[in-house]
Amino acid sequence: MINKLPIFPLNTVLFPGMPLHLHIFENRYKLMMQQILLHEPVFGVALIRRGNESLGAVPEPHLVGTTARVTHVEPLEDGRMNISAIGEKRIQIEEQYHDYPYLIADVQEYNVDFHRPLDIYRRLRSLRKQVEYYLRTLDRMDTMEIDLSQIDMPDDPLTFLFLSASLLQIPSPEKQPILTAPSALEICLAVERLYRRENAVLRDLLPITADHARNLAMWN
Repeated sequence: MINKLPIFPLNTVLFPGMPLHLHIFENRYKLMMQQILLHEPVFGVALIRRGNESLGAVPEPHLVGTTARVTHVEPLEDGRMNISAIGEKRIQIEEQYHDYPYLIADVQEYNVDFHRPLDIYRRLRSLRKQVEYYLRTLDRMDTMEIDLSQIDMPDDPLTFLFLSASLLQIPSPEKQPILTAPSALEICLAVERLYRRENAVLRDLLPITADHARNLAMWN
């Protein structure tokens, strides 16, 4: 089923089930939010493929994104607002319309194929270890932007995969193929590859970090 939806191109990849916090200050997006809040508070989020997030022409989005449902609005002066939203469903952008100051598109839900479940659960066991090592190491290096005590690893496979992808401290364009992957197994393999790569980098950095700490201690 195809629906029309306002699209917010951003420099971030929003995954289903993940939170999104935005400061709305541009007139076009203030108008967009005013419109959706009058009806159903849902819009699409898509990573910018070409262009700038703010000011200038509406940027060109990637064609796979995620619907976001507004959960909280904090009104500010001059029509500005802070909003909180939660990612819901993957969408495929079919056609784009530029009749408004913001982008409108025909979108279709892009479901995740969950074939080969035994292979998925087998890979998930390995991935959990990679994610745990990654988070512990970043916490040890004091580079985590997230409070680990607030992270509860879910049992649901897709929720876990999307949370794992969201937690990776890598450029957004590297996350887009995860969102685009058609099946849960392909998502799992893509996420695991990235964690193995990032963990290998962290293992190389840890001795340097430890030596640096010892050197600092000698001078104090």
